[in-house]
Amino acid sequence: MNEQNANGITPLPDEQWDLVIRPRGRWFDLHLADVWRYRDLVYMFVRRDFVSKYKQTILGPAWFIIQPLLTTIVFAVVFGNIANLSTDQLPKMLFYLSGNVLWMYFSAVLVATSNTFVGNAHLFGKVYFPRLAVPVSLAISHLLTFGLQFLFFLGFWAFYSLRGAAIQMTAAVLLFPALVVIMAGLALGCGILFSALTTKYRDLRFLLEFGVRLAMYATPVIFPLSSITGGRLRLVLLANPMTPIIEVFRLGFLGQGTLHWGWLAYSSGFALLSLALGVVIFNRVERTFMDTV
Repeated sequence: MNEQNANGITPLPDEQWDLVIRPRGRWFDLHLADVWRYRDLVYMFVRRDFVSKYKQTILGPAWFIIQPLLTTIVFAVVFGNIANLSTDQLPKMLFYLSGNVLWMYFSAVLVATSNTFVGNAHLFGKVYFPRLAVPVSLAISHLLTFGLQFLFFLGFWAFYSLRGAAIQMTAAVLLFPALVVIMAGLALGCGILFSALTTKYRDLRFLLEFGVRLAMYATPVIFPLSSITGGRLRLVLLANPMTPIIEVFRLGFLGQGTLHWGWLAYSSGFALLSLALGVVIFNRVERTFMDTV
């Protein structure tokens, strides 16, 4: 016969509960399986983020295409025509669009996930669900946006290809799925790491937004890596884990770029390390963030 507690309520054994919430006492007590168990909630978050982003706007989903197009036009005019930077003899619009599509996804996920705790404190304080579901859903919803922008890029590619531009797909295009996974892991890992830090240091949020804009100029978005032949600037570019991703993407779809397995392994390792470190610190901060937010 079950014993009653101080309130006169007979507790049920754990087997009769759908979910038992226990405190996390160890650093690596991550409960990652909970994210999969709550996959329906992740889907709802993805749908909410994707649908509501441009809801009640005049152009609606067209903004997914307008943003990279306008940015590419500005880059083509300023960096291609005025500054006359090299594009490896590739069409300027296609060259800049290829870099913009990748960088926009990375920067969008990084900035959005960095605001996880501060932006969702009202929700986290009311109901239980795995908090990691929020940044994961942001990465997926922005991946849908990236898919639309990538299709737009393929349309540009087909247009220039039919016009006889000196572009061609190479075998490196087969690495495209791996590039997306590395890029998503890199953005998600760095984003949740910053989200854990911004609960206490709010200034980091503004510093991150400003830093992401500056970091683009340390990435071969507006110029090819081949135009930097040596020196410290090349080392700075190679230290950026997004550099090999953009270079391999251009090599695969445009025929001009650099595929160095060591550099790509560096990006993969950086993504894995940042993701692992970010998840551990994220789960640690999750226990006490309501005291500081």
